[in-house]
Amino acid sequence: MKTIEIDRRRSLRQQPATGHNRWHPDIKPLLEVAAGEEVVLQTRDALDGEFNPKFTEADFAKVDAGGVHPLTGPVFVKGARPGDLLEVEFLDIIPEKWAFSCILPGFGFLRDLFTTPYMVHWNLTAAWATSPQLPGVRIPNASFMGVSGVAPSREQVRAWQRRERELASRGGFALPPDAHGAVPSTGAAAKDGLRTIPPRENGGNFDVKQLTKGAKLLLPVAVEGALFSTGDAHFAQGDGEVCVTAVEMSATVYVRFRVLKGEAKRRNVRAPQFTRDSYFTPPHWAAPERFAATMGMPIRDDGVNEGENLSLAARNALLAMVDLLERRGWTRQQAYIICSVAVDLRISNVVDVPNFVVSALLPEGIFTA
Repeated sequence: MKTIEIDRRRSLRQQPATGHNRWHPDIKPLLEVAAGEEVVLQTRDALDGEFNPKFTEADFAKVDAGGVHPLTGPVFVKGARPGDLLEVEFLDIIPEKWAFSCILPGFGFLRDLFTTPYMVHWNLTAAWATSPQLPGVRIPNASFMGVSGVAPSREQVRAWQRRERELASRGGFALPPDAHGAVPSTGAAAKDGLRTIPPRENGGNFDVKQLTKGAKLLLPVAVEGALFSTGDAHFAQGDGEVCVTAVEMSATVYVRFRVLKGEAKRRNVRAPQFTRDSYFTPPHWAAPERFAATMGMPIRDDGVNEGENLSLAARNALLAMVDLLERRGWTRQQAYIICSVAVDLRISNVVDVPNFVVSALLPEGIFTA
């Protein structure tokens, strides 16, 4: 069994031979495997060890976001070539013992409302996450990898840089290439490498919580060997990851690859897809699961109807859920964290114009009292 081992006492920047934090085809593979081989990849948390079990809100100012998403890899898969699909089967994801969630000012879906740092430390077992900051809450293990992807081609790097610059010129949010904190720290990968915050057609930071053990991720291959990497493991997350963090952890992931020759070109697959043998249910939920839910529609507080605006509908559903949790006795910050790690935002209706509906589902099973 082939393995990429890391020393979690050291950051990726201190151990650059174990991975990278930019997407670029020049990044050299660390491992070469044949399709069908089982591969073990040890991973760091999303902030590369900047947070630790003694970390407090007073330490937030020290965080350097330039090294976000340390990825383990790349792995060169023999036989994978442009036009193929790389199937990545997640065989197992083993958590470490500690994790965190936090509210980072300037980030998150409700960043205009939550502007004060807030920190939650989690103690992890094979079954549950519990926290002294959220007494009476027990989150079941539903571990998955937040970031998984293959290297883009040089043509894709240039094209995606252009479209993101154009987005920024229209007032949108996009992070241009930046060598600060980059691993590798020199060369084209540092200068021109794509930041890992947004997902793209090569995969990346899609934070899809259904990619747990047993899921199969399909990625269109753009370079020889595919050059697969992964990181940003989550013990659990609500659909939406609304405060910008899930239950963030380091982990060890077991994967197996299969190359589907020519299938990306034949099927015209241009973005990631995934499959599971059964609909996702975390293994430790009680069944049938009780839940409470709020709904949001695209109507502003001043009464203006922004028809078909799913973002506003999601915001209203989320704010209603925060209010519901506050009425149950949680602080507003605790409620926002609970929403990020356990509440699922679901699109319920996109046909009954003008008022699309987004629902926020809170599983009652997370509460022990």
